Amino acid sequence: MARGDVRGGVTAPVERAGAADLAMRTVGSRSPVPNQLGAVLVLDTRQEPDPGRLGPEVARRLAAVPRLRQRLVRLPPGAGGPAWVDDPAFDPAAHVREVPCPEPRDDRALLDLATALVARALPADRPAWGVVLVPGLAGGRTGLVVIASHEVVDGIGGLAVLAHLADGAAPRPARIPAPRPRPPYPVLVADAARARVRAVRRWRSWLRALRRSLAAGGGLSAAPAAPCSLLAPTGSRRCAAAVRVDLAALRAAAHAAGGTVNDALLVAVTGALSALLAARWEAVDPVVVVVMVTARRSAGLAELGNAATPLVVPVPVAGEPGDRLRRFAGTVRRARDQATAPPLVALLGPLFRALAGTGAYHWYLSRQRRFHTLVSDVPGPDRPVTVAGVPVTAVVPVAVGEAGNVTVAFDALSYAGTLMVTAVADPERLPDLPVLVAALERELAALVSRPVPAASS
Repeated sequence: MARGDVRGGVTAPVERAGAADLAMRTVGSRSPVPNQLGAVLVLDTRQEPDPGRLGPEVARRLAAVPRLRQRLVRLPPGAGGPAWVDDPAFDPAAHVREVPCPEPRDDRALLDLATALVARALPADRPAWGVVLVPGLAGGRTGLVVIASHEVVDGIGGLAVLAHLADGAAPRPARIPAPRPRPPYPVLVADAARARVRAVRRWRSWLRALRRSLAAGGGLSAAPAAPCSLLAPTGSRRCAAAVRVDLAALRAAAHAAGGTVNDALLVAVTGALSALLAARWEAVDPVVVVVMVTARRSAGLAELGNAATPLVVPVPVAGEPGDRLRRFAGTVRRARDQATAPPLVALLGPLFRALAGTGAYHWYLSRQRRFHTLVSDVPGPDRPVTVAGVPVTAVVPVAVGEAGNVTVAFDALSYAGTLMVTAVADPERLPDLPVLVAALERELAALVSRPVPAASS
């Protein structure tokens, strides 16, 4: 993609950062681990004579996404809150690099490398994303790790970006549009004044949203999550392991029990955590999970910001997986109506950012007793896709960030009939990750092999 001419560029409109985006930036600035999302694409390059071209080609395609050519910057006093502005020095080549895969160059080695890459902060002097090409995998494959800051995208927004990489996506411009100058100071001041007026007029709806968001988080007097070894202050290191399951089989099992794939995933994850605790001679029931929910099922490239709300859900772990699924089915669907409001960190806006900026939020998260783990589930493409003519055989999600005292969290992404579930943990606090992964495989296998009919009403 050729670069446009900067001269004579049209002034950019005012694009304020959302409150949730700003919260992600503030939390990430105080966290031992950056708030970043990653996707590991496994490419079948056996028929590709030049795998090295894929990194620059992916960067070229991502450069067509306007938000990925922008930086989040602070504005002068009186001009309002931070805004997205075009990076005048944007160069897609600066966002791509190549890293060899360690031996034995298999899926395990690729995931280990990808986790280390995602857990490393992106450069602060350019738009917050990167592409890492990992050539030479066993079996003639190539890895492609796409990384973005959580201040830029959430899970659904990240999916929109990945969809833009696929062949056959929306037409892309032949040239990178010229960077637009930042809006003039008087325009920013006027926009900030209008925003303050809108905020005052919306105070009643703000109060309603605050009540809904508090309810989704369990309320002010929620029963605490039972103390156990799953809750311990975490450090700066992360490790990951992935489990895959046939999506159609899991969906059939969930529907037979009157539930959803997300219900089945939560039952399997909490069952595996219960088995891990049992191996440590501990018992907790229920296991309390934070589920990230959003009213939007998809997002366009102009809607990449954070829009997910945390929903606190206790999941019973007594009994066989199928029985638990039947009892739990529909719980999240009924509760998610409360989670239609913006997340609490967005509603509290400046107050939250002030507390997070002092380290108070990190202090709280390292001692919280509201939940044991966090699960994010994003539906991906139903059919296989290609990138620059090369088949994508698998997509593995990896997300890291401020974990507080949550020693393991789970990211799930469906792609072409397979649900990939990645457990991301602090290796110091969860050295027995293989035990957890084996338990998760057993839980999922039990669900898909013996679907339990829903109870008659």
